[in-house]
This record gives sequence, structure tokens and C-alpha cells, in this order.
Amino acid sequence: ISDALVPAGTPVSTTAVKARLEPGGKAILYETAKPGRIVGLRLGPAAAFAGGGRDILIRAYWDGAAEPAIDCPAGDLFGYSFGDPAARSLMLGTTAEGVNYVYFPMPFERGARIELVSERASGGESAGVDFEAEIVTAPVGKKSVEGRFHARWRRENPCTEGQPYTYLRTTGRGHVVGVILQAQGLETGSTNFFEGDDRAVIDGELAVPGTGSEDSFNGGWYDVPGRWETRTSLPMSGCLDYKKPQARTGGYRFFLTDSYAYAKSIDYTIEHGPEGNAVPTDYASVVLFYAQDPPPAGEAMRPVGERRVRGLERVVFIPGWNVPIHTMSLQNAVWTKASSAVGKERVRLFSMKTSGEDVFGPHHVSFVCDLPEAGRYTISVKAVLGPDQGILRVFERDRPAGEAVNLYAAERTVAGPLRLGTFEMRKGENIVYLHLVGSDPLSKGMGFEIAELIFEKAKEE
Repeated sequence: ISDALVPAGTPVSTTAVKARLEPGGKAILYETAKPGRIVGLRLGPAAAFAGGGRDILIRAYWDGAAEPAIDCPAGDLFGYSFGDPAARSLMLGTTAEGVNYVYFPMPFERGARIELVSERASGGESAGVDFEAEIVTAPVGKKSVEGRFHARWRRENPCTEGQPYTYLRTTGRGHVVGVILQAQGLETGSTNFFEGDDRAVIDGELAVPGTGSEDSFNGGWYDVPGRWETRTSLPMSGCLDYKKPQARTGGYRFFLTDSYAYAKSIDYTIEHGPEGNAVPTDYASVVLFYAQDPPPAGEAMRPVGERRVRGLERVVFIPGWNVPIHTMSLQNAVWTKASSAVGKERVRLFSMKTSGEDVFGPHHVSFVCDLPEAGRYTISVKAVLGPDQGILRVFERDRPAGEAVNLYAAERTVAGPLRLGTFEMRKGENIVYLHLVGSDPLSKGMGFEIAELIFEKAKEE
């Protein structure tokens, strides 16, 4: 244990718990009526707390307080990203072996209780949770100059138009030491909500005027290859995710050496949108802070139905931008990405022109499409119709599926959405194969120019 957590030579002990958390039940991770401090908390398996429900809470009470100082969906406390383990930082995260951990010191004067609370509905194999926990403690009570550790979860869905999203607004004496944000836009293909600034007013004065949401997480120039465009964990900051088609991103940052200490009050916010807080968004955050005295109560934990991760019903991929390609024709084809004027419209296109047969049959390209939820999706394309275009169709397991779309037209024009069929998709990455299966008798060639690949959740009949 580091000297920063307990004085050198201080003995530490580990309490191990192995139990089952039933739907609607409660499980005690740690309880004591003596002074001390928690210097490490490990909880697993991580998969037991994954998923979009946010329906297992972790709560901690210090010194007999009636209100929890930690009140948070368990996964979100450990830096999950929309239900999936994501962070692997110095202070909290999930190990490669699937164990959640948090190493912020949590001192108390007279006693402590940490518990898990399940708000899952009964029924189903995954309702009950078998878990293991380790709580590392030291017999060093809270000093008068120390604060008690707090973790507050908030969500606004949607965020209030014209007002920034509030991480934390409180009074007293304390120190904000970290923030975790899951940021979900409501419009596919755009993360312009992340152009807003963070802002901290400390003791009535503007102390931190931010320069951009991504900057606040040490991730400037996002949506650029090799930068803030994939999950990345560093010791003190990181990107939880960046999925532009899903309008989804998020990050974490710890302020252990930054000036987020307050003597009287703090008002810590972040904008949603480049100006005017006008971009509709769904923000969920965890703020980690120490308070010398019990702070005013925060908002009550939202009902479980209002905590659930929500994915977009309509997800649009732009193949001409940065959609990953899984495979493509092996010969006699030319692939191009370009921004082109078609009539009065300028579109970003992914195009293919063929000059003969491919070695394995019809020419094809397959894209890797990351979807927020499993289910049946109707797939369509927005494409250029023209005199040298072919007939496009989805293949499954090397067989034609869905509906063929004839892209021929006497004049070039943009059309869509053109339905390709309805298919069962998994959550996460799906490989979608598009084949050129022929051409119209009037066509002068066989190719395609795709602007958008569109997925819409199919309505239940």
C-alpha cells in the first residue's frame, strides 16, 4: 500500500465476501463500528454488473449517516461505458481478468457500511448475481483535516435546453477529485454536443473556464484517426468510447493535483453544444469528491426505469468517412472515397467501379457496423442512382438475402433510403456484406456510390 494512502508501516487487512445478490435484495460488502479507512475495493466478476440496466446500486454510509455518501449504479462507479466495462485507470476501472476496482481512500471516524442493492426484476437466469468482493482497510481513522469520500451519480435525458449540464453544485468545504461522463447524443452521426466547455465556479469566482469537452478529458481533436476516436485508458484520464454513428462518447479525468478544492462552494458544469446548450443530449455522470462535513443532500436516485442506457433507434453509417471495412473484392475493382456534387447536393461517397469479374463471384464490400442494442433492424442505403450503377443486395452466409435494389437511372441523382431488408443484429459489431448481383439492361457499367448505410429498429408486429 502506498504511503499516500496510509502511513508507512501501518498494517492493512482484507475482508473477503462471496455471496449471491437476489433480485430486489441487498448484500453487505463491509460493515464496521470502529474508526478506519478503506484503501481498496475490488468487486467481480465485472460481467455480473454489465448491461444497460444500471439496476444494481453500490452505496456507502460513513459514521452513521442516514444518507449514502456513495450512491451510484455499480458499473458506472467503476467507469463502465453505457453498460460495458471500459476504464482501466490508476484510481478505478476493470482489470483484464474482469475485476472492478477503486483505490480512492475512504476514511471514517466511527464506522462504515458498504452495500449492494439490486433493483432487478425477478425472473430470468441473469436476475440473480453471484459476486466476490475484497475490501482492503487500515486502522487509521479520519483526521480532522480530511474529508469523507463521496460519489454522486446524475443523469439528464434530455439535458435542459439553454442550460449547461451540472456535474456538481454543493456548499461546504471539499475537493472534487474526479468526474466520469457518458455522453449520448440524440441524432445519429454527430457528436457536436462535445464542442461545449466545462466550467467550474469555485467559492463564487470562475476558476476553470474550459476550452472544449474533449479538452477537459485531455483528449483534444477528437474524431481524428489515431486521436480521441477509440477507447483509451491512461492513469489519470481517458476516453470511455467514441462511436460517431451512435452519437456516443464519454471520458474520465481525476483531479488529484488540480485546483478543484473549494472552501465555501462549487458549481461545476459542462455545456452540451458549441453554443447556447442547444444540442439535445442524454448525459450521465459520476462526480467523485471529498467533503469535510456532510454536504447538503443531492438529488434522489432516479427510479430504475429512468436510469437505463438508451441507444438510438436509428443509426446511420457514412462509408465515405471512417466506417471500418472488413473485406472487399479481391480483383478488377476500384474503390474511392470522395465528396462529390450530385445535382444541388454535395455528398460524401464510398464508390466502387468494376472492370471484370471477381475471383470469388459477385463483387462485394463488407462493413463493420457497431449497433447499440441487439434486435431486428431494417437496413437501407442512401445512394447515387446513375447510368453506370448496378444492382445491390445484402448477403448472409454467402447467400442472397433481403431485397435487391436497382441503382440505375438515366441521370445521376441521390436517392434513399432504399430498403435492403430486415435482419437480426447483435449488440456491438456486425459485419454487413453488400454484393453487386448484376446490372440493369440499360446500365453502362456495374458499380455503386453509397452515401449512407442506415439501420432502423424494426417495429414489433
